[in-house]
Amino acid sequence: MPDKMQAPAIFLVDNGSLRPDATIALRGLAATLTRQREQRVEAVSLLHSHKIPDDQLGGVPATIVKRRMRELIAAGQREFVMLPLFLGPSLAITDYLPSIVSELSQQHSDLRVMIAAPVAGDDVLRPDARLARMLADHLELYLADAGDAKIALVDHGTPIRPVNALRDAVAAQLAHRLGRAVQACSMERREGPEYAFNEPLLEHLGAVEEYRGSHLLLAMFFLLPGRHAGAGGDVAEIVEGLVERGEFRRVQISPLLGEHPLLLEILSDRLDQAQDTRSR
Repeated sequence: MPDKMQAPAIFLVDNGSLRPDATIALRGLAATLTRQREQRVEAVSLLHSHKIPDDQLGGVPATIVKRRMRELIAAGQREFVMLPLFLGPSLAITDYLPSIVSELSQQHSDLRVMIAAPVAGDDVLRPDARLARMLADHLELYLADAGDAKIALVDHGTPIRPVNALRDAVAAQLAHRLGRAVQACSMERREGPEYAFNEPLLEHLGAVEEYRGSHLLLAMFFLLPGRHAGAGGDVAEIVEGLVERGEFRRVQISPLLGEHPLLLEILSDRLDQAQDTRSR
């Protein structure tokens, strides 16, 4: 019978990517948290990453949540803490991850799984102010020489309104911190008027009169590199097209949130909160 007081297995969970740099970055965050907290934190994706060839990951294969949980359950582990590396309440952590937990709980009635709050916290309308601070710090690299540059914050785009509300709330916090207007936009959206709340898209931002032809500073509301963010990602391609078409005379893209040291502080706080709940 498993020990009910055993230490939980802690997973730092992202959505997953077929790009090795995303898994490598996730592993780096997990390793730093492990050192700082003296608790083992594993980098585990929800999807995709297990398909990356091992030789692109230093010979260490990536794994996904369902597979890794099954392995540990078979070894006697019954307690888990999921630490989401998601900015807000994406369906991946409000729907898909709970469905995995439910499936495994039906097979193991003594399974206990705590899902921590996402990076922004539990309230999308009052997100953790450290996110806006991180974005402002990254923009400071450019602001001194940016003159009359315009500022936009870009996220991936979402099918659910709470995640969109989070984007807008952080953009408002960033505007307040900088004392300058910040336009929220999305990289992409689903078809149909019911998803129009993602507008304006980044590729349409040049059509916004006060932004057309300007020098643009783009705050990246993304955590890790992958298919969308980072070198050669979708955002970089869209920006290249905007400049080639003359819609902006110049665009500077901020570093990703995963590169800011405050992210580790936030993740550690989320883990503390989850473990406090577990111990009650």
